[in-house]
Amino acid sequence: MCDPFSGVYDACSSGDSPRSTLRPVPRIILPSDSGNGEGSSPACSDRSDMSSRSDTKVPKLNPNWTNTPTIVALVGLPARGKTYIGNRLSRYLNWVGTNCRVFNVGSYRRKESTVTHTSNFFDNNNKEAMEQRLRWRKAALKDIQRWFHEDDGQVAIYDATNVERSARQFLWEFAEKHGFKLFFIESECNDPEVVNNTVREVKLHGPDYISVDKDKAEKDFNERIKKYTQVYQPMNRDDDSHCSFIKLIDVGKSYIVHNVSGHVQSRMVYFLMNLRVRTRSIYLCRHGESEMNVSGRIGGDSNLSPQGRQFAQNLGDYVEKIRKDVPGRFHVWTSALKRTQETATIADLHYEPWKALNEIDAGVCEGLTYTEIKEKYPNEYNMRQNNKYYYRYPMGESYYDLVVRLEPVIMELERSESAFVVCHQAVVRCLMAYFQNLPVDTLPFLKVPLHTVIKMTQHAHSCEVELIPLGPKGVDTHQPLTPCSHISSIDNNEK
Repeated sequence: MCDPFSGVYDACSSGDSPRSTLRPVPRIILPSDSGNGEGSSPACSDRSDMSSRSDTKVPKLNPNWTNTPTIVALVGLPARGKTYIGNRLSRYLNWVGTNCRVFNVGSYRRKESTVTHTSNFFDNNNKEAMEQRLRWRKAALKDIQRWFHEDDGQVAIYDATNVERSARQFLWEFAEKHGFKLFFIESECNDPEVVNNTVREVKLHGPDYISVDKDKAEKDFNERIKKYTQVYQPMNRDDDSHCSFIKLIDVGKSYIVHNVSGHVQSRMVYFLMNLRVRTRSIYLCRHGESEMNVSGRIGGDSNLSPQGRQFAQNLGDYVEKIRKDVPGRFHVWTSALKRTQETATIADLHYEPWKALNEIDAGVCEGLTYTEIKEKYPNEYNMRQNNKYYYRYPMGESYYDLVVRLEPVIMELERSESAFVVCHQAVVRCLMAYFQNLPVDTLPFLKVPLHTVIKMTQHAHSCEVELIPLGPKGVDTHQPLTPCSHISSIDNNEK
């Protein structure tokens, strides 16, 4: 059977077919509100099995457990990039297989209330407004608890200001009561230019100021910032010694990391220390058309075709034009395979080869056409069609494996001012899916034409994608989704 959530693809119930060696993702079952925490049961189990056993008791969660769900609470004044950081972190964690979701308290406010809230609403002396804001915070926390319980959630990002120590203490007590881990991410920015740019580019175009004059909106939002500043109590090692947190200072110029606990928090710190809050563009393209592309064969390490060499010359002209508009150092990366390096060499680009950017390894199917794979390995062909993301070629890789392999590349792209990556079809698909936050079931079927540059511009809450054909026209290597029926045994010709 195929379980896309476990990371394992069981090719055949009879056990005769090759099986992926991916380790399953643990599934944590949380206790219901009525449970008393007595008895014992596995921490990782299948939900359907648990629900069919009425006598099974799930132990109460303990925040000291390694796999306990985590609440990530954002901290900071408005216009400090908290929502940007939360969305980027959520994208990254989901990308590496950690089930993550953002709970934005401001969305609860806008959903429940149709009134436009001015800066006075955020004054702590406004008791009625304070009660409403507390109710929305509690509603978000209740949904987090439900999500952990019902949807196997692992990391919930609680997006609110949390500028007062009392608000953070409230979160601490909530997490302790329900057995969740708690990690704070504080964004502290004292650069007025950065704050003003964030206000003008993001906040004034947000849902709170629809159809409001920009000058009035800017004045009101700055007043809102002043209200929060009056009660802001920044985190520090002395007063918050019991807390786990990272403080990002002036958009990542420096950091304070305190009391980090466990693998998930360590991984978040690793990502956050590479994150840059800014608008910039990343360029992707496949290598020029190769000789094996022309013959319809997958993988290999062949040279470029005449059409591919012409594209490489066109690419050099294109890069020369855009260099002057690219801020900072311009990085060019290729894979370790000949066809990408030949493309960069003909384009007269100074490049750095990365083995991590190599095309997905097709194992025993390397060098074959899809027709030959279907004839020689019909069971493997059908299994890959039915679950292309998790299916692993015998002695090769799956798309999931490729995603894991690309993690260091993702980190460098997050921190780079600008980069141009010359790579391969499967690699481009993975990178596009990451930056556009696309689901994994669509990733293997993204169309990535040859001889086309893909420009991805990262904004605060979106990713703008532009396809720039450079020519000449290359062969079409795209394989559309065509699900096949499951084959229960291996064909006699398969080895």
